[in-house]
Amino acid sequence: MSGFDPPGDAVWAAVRLALAEDVGPQGDLTSCLVPPGDVAAEITARGAGRLAGRACVTEVFRQVEPSVAVRWHAADGDPVAPGQTLAAVDGPRASVLTAERTALNFLSHLSGIATEVARYASVAAGSGGARIRDTRKTTPGLRALEKAAVRAGGGDNHRSGLSEWVMFKDNHLAGISIAEGVKSARRRWPGRAVYVECDRIEQVDEALAAGADALLLDNMAPEEVRACVGRAAGHDCLLEASGGITLDTVAQYAATGVDFISVGRITNSAPALDIALDIV
Repeated sequence: MSGFDPPGDAVWAAVRLALAEDVGPQGDLTSCLVPPGDVAAEITARGAGRLAGRACVTEVFRQVEPSVAVRWHAADGDPVAPGQTLAAVDGPRASVLTAERTALNFLSHLSGIATEVARYASVAAGSGGARIRDTRKTTPGLRALEKAAVRAGGGDNHRSGLSEWVMFKDNHLAGISIAEGVKSARRRWPGRAVYVECDRIEQVDEALAAGADALLLDNMAPEEVRACVGRAAGHDCLLEASGGITLDTVAQYAATGVDFISVGRITNSAPALDIALDIV
């Protein structure tokens, strides 16, 4: 297991639901008609990108038929090229055919996320060194898998859920001041990180004075973010830019000196990587 692998229970549960959805109670009506016997197949990349999702593919074949063997020729996090063989699959013909689409759905989706993250991370690294982070804008039920794909693409994970750290966003701050919120968080959840979302420079000053651990600079122009970085100098506080940042603008934000740039589209809008399975 590598740092790119999602938790095993998350993989098992996601695969179980996906197979139940695809196979249904009546089973695979077509694959049960093919001749018996084993086949050899290959999983091949049709586009260039970054690989992620091997654990899900292996688990799909295992749940369909434990005797199916999957031998990987590339690791999660590896760059892949069009025409590259990613894995060899051997086992009963019907089982391989039944598992094919579910396995490819996981692999294409997660590799697409890793590929998109790698694009952003490459630009940010060459423009100031800010790290790319994901958000909670993930597919319901697949968060652990998608966050593993983000790591495979060279990105970092934001919080995995609401219980990981305290984060005051604009809607929270409609009912409590920044100073009151940070004070209450320190009292009730000592030792937990406290983030404050800021969309105005005066909020940055208030959050710094309150002793927040990190500031999320939301929907600010690069020059505003740069000003906030200057305001935070001398404070032990992480700075993260967010809000509508694209491949065309990520370099400008990375050059401001922030520690992180969070991008929702790397999980909720990443195009799938084209990957196929063919019997050889």
